[in-house]
Amino acid sequence: MINVFSKFFGTSNDREVKRYRKRADQITALEAKYQAMSDEELQTTFNNLKEQVQKEELKLDDVLNDSFAITREASRRVLKMRHHDVQLIGGMVLNDGRIAEMKTGEGKTLVASLPVVLNAMTGKGVHVVTVNDYLASRDASELEPLYNFLGFQVGAITGDLKDDTLRKEQYSADITYGTNNEFGFDYLRDNMHYELEEKVQREHNFVIVDEVDSILIDEARTPLIISGPTNHKSADYVKSNQIALQLEKGELIEPKDASQKPYTTGDFTVDEKNRSVLLTEEGIEKAEKLFEVDNLYSLENAMLSHNLDQALKANYIFVKDVDYVVKDNEVIIVDEFTGRLSEGRRFSEGLHQALEAKEGVSIQEESQTLADITFQNYFRMYNKLAGMTGTAQTEATEFAEIYNLDVVSIPTNVPIQRIDKNDLIYKSEVEKFDAVAKKIKEYHEKGQPVLVGTASIEKSEHLHSLLSKLKIPHTVLNAKQHEKEGKIIADAGQKGAVTIATNMAGRGVDIKLNEETLALGGLAIIGTERHESRRIDNQLRGRSGRQGDVGESQFYLSLEDNLLRIFGSDKIKGIMERIGIEEGEHIESKMVTRAVENAQKKVEAMHFESRKHLLEYDDVANEQRKVIYSFRNDLLNPDYDINSKLDENRAEYIQNLLMHAEIIDGMPSEDFNYEYIISKFKEELNLLVEKEDILAEDYSSLEEKLISIIKEVYERKMSVAAPEQKSEIERILYLQILDKAWREHLYSMDTLKTGIGLRGYNQKDPLVEYKKESYNMFIELIGNIKNEIIKVLFTVQLQSRDDAQKEQEALERMKAQMEEANEGAITNIEEQQILSNEKKIARNEPCPCGSGKKYKHCHGKSGPKRGLVAGN
Repeated sequence: MINVFSKFFGTSNDREVKRYRKRADQITALEAKYQAMSDEELQTTFNNLKEQVQKEELKLDDVLNDSFAITREASRRVLKMRHHDVQLIGGMVLNDGRIAEMKTGEGKTLVASLPVVLNAMTGKGVHVVTVNDYLASRDASELEPLYNFLGFQVGAITGDLKDDTLRKEQYSADITYGTNNEFGFDYLRDNMHYELEEKVQREHNFVIVDEVDSILIDEARTPLIISGPTNHKSADYVKSNQIALQLEKGELIEPKDASQKPYTTGDFTVDEKNRSVLLTEEGIEKAEKLFEVDNLYSLENAMLSHNLDQALKANYIFVKDVDYVVKDNEVIIVDEFTGRLSEGRRFSEGLHQALEAKEGVSIQEESQTLADITFQNYFRMYNKLAGMTGTAQTEATEFAEIYNLDVVSIPTNVPIQRIDKNDLIYKSEVEKFDAVAKKIKEYHEKGQPVLVGTASIEKSEHLHSLLSKLKIPHTVLNAKQHEKEGKIIADAGQKGAVTIATNMAGRGVDIKLNEETLALGGLAIIGTERHESRRIDNQLRGRSGRQGDVGESQFYLSLEDNLLRIFGSDKIKGIMERIGIEEGEHIESKMVTRAVENAQKKVEAMHFESRKHLLEYDDVANEQRKVIYSFRNDLLNPDYDINSKLDENRAEYIQNLLMHAEIIDGMPSEDFNYEYIISKFKEELNLLVEKEDILAEDYSSLEEKLISIIKEVYERKMSVAAPEQKSEIERILYLQILDKAWREHLYSMDTLKTGIGLRGYNQKDPLVEYKKESYNMFIELIGNIKNEIIKVLFTVQLQSRDDAQKEQEALERMKAQMEEANEGAITNIEEQQILSNEKKIARNEPCPCGSGKKYKHCHGKSGPKRGLVAGN
């Protein structure tokens, strides 16, 4: 019914494109007006519009038509490239905070210039995110002449730009290009600085994400983490690995008789679908004997069971040259979607150490999270988020649900002529690769260039050996050669060229063909395996047939491929057996192709749930992160009223103290536990008070008196510092306490998340339990931070931030002033040690400090004593 309706009235996408096309016609109508202007007139007109936008006399939508028309004309003059009407449509889609789906070769880089210029008019900055440093540098330099012509400065953030001052300059530009990792890590690092000036980023205004499916979908399962060494003891990964290798892999047996229950063999089973390992009862007993423990799952052996689980995964799920490579005595992750090496990234929860033990390379220490964020939550911080890619419709639901982004498919400027053939399916992988090699030889002899996509490094190297035996010259592009990616892909369209590529396949780099290769049939694409995601297959196909070029594509599959073996239905196998396919023969059927796509949909749905699950958990942490980072920014602000905050903290400290002393409002004053208050003041604040100093008639007067005492003592102690120095000391200490507590909290949250799944066995929703527990932990964190700042400020030793001599002079001045202004203050460690002595000193005895005075007239003088000691 929907299909019939769409045929008559068009799809909702068609209607959206039609609406945008009308406005594109309005923009084109302005072309003659701006073509008639000189460069100076064009620039003056644009600057006038920009000024009106910044004064908020005009909105961006009011100037869109003129801005797009001026940008198109400026591009024609400066870059010798004129935006097509479909590119104007793409620009409007991006400006509306949507995803523009445009096929490969449609000029997405140029499309982005339109909304970039429009939104840069506000002066709030625009970010353009690309998948790698090469594209960030290339796009920034290619479009810089256009942006400069319109009066904008351009910056580029790449991995080799280490100097923070230079990075800040790039972010301060009107338009900044960079990769998702660089932007995300800079955000985390900015929230670890102690000075506002040290931050490199400014506000998160408008961002366009290029290859949006790769960044917001594929990479969204891996959060950005800044980590440091942990104080927690690392386990014996080598021993766990040795034990894992002594256990026997079994399988789940489904009995033929429905009345019988399934059972498992061996010591453990592997669930390839969910990439997990499950120990059997026999396996647990065997592991306990090998570890020499009574109970593998007792609290004290929790790390042993965890490490064994990771060791089994490392050996039986993670495959070398597919999931990771070993390079320079290091285990480096291979990104499953791009095929690129993920330098600097490590698997979490001890899995990376388990792989290092498996491969016999040096095992690096476990680390703890200092700061983290998912890409989902980073990009959702922007006031306006937009994206562009050649393949987004298959993930439209996820874009809408997670990012509130809808997808608009924009028609190509020239109709696509590429021929996409049905899949060929073989019984075995050997037969499939033999067929692929023969087909490549056929293309090569004809002179038609061919790009071959493989699912892993292992498969690309297998095909490389086959082609070498057939003496077919070829180039291999995988994670081991990713530095040469741009050149390898650019040359893939030469006559007779044979290029083997993993999923990376040079996104963002055009494969240009000449007339000779077009006459031979254009670029041929061979896929040697269907990827779990249809988008990756579509990207591979999309390398051919750009801008109306001829081309062809076909996938070669086998029943031994992971996708078909794990997720494919038995129908395909049944069909092949019924037909009686001989060795080396294949079947080609639309029905089989549909069955493969159904298997892909299953996996995509599973991955969506996985990413959604990760996000649901990170959303909990993200709300807490917002609170902590917001307060952190307040502390960095020189105008923040930290005195009021400390007054609030002091009041809470006293209220908590009274609560723990079981002193409540309305109780008789003779029941007040003064001894508890005196002992806590001494223990936590190094502050000596006597009972008569704090006697009160009721709860309110006691509370008021205690707050007044600790405030008065603190203000006297800090009076030696100038007001701005005092605020600086308080601010820095508050930041240090906040950061330390936040790091410990993140570690606790990680630990909680690791074990929360077990609550499911008790008929409880793990996510609900996680939200509840983490909320309680966060409330406790806030309370601890407020208490800690009061304690630390009471015990800190004041010092100047200048050189050692000035520090000493300031210290001496401080001591003299304190002694003069407030006789009896504690100013050094020796005096602190005297007063912390448990032995009671008689009031008329000489004071132990050596002053020559009686104790009652010196440190035993009635009234509270100030506790100023050397603190860390």
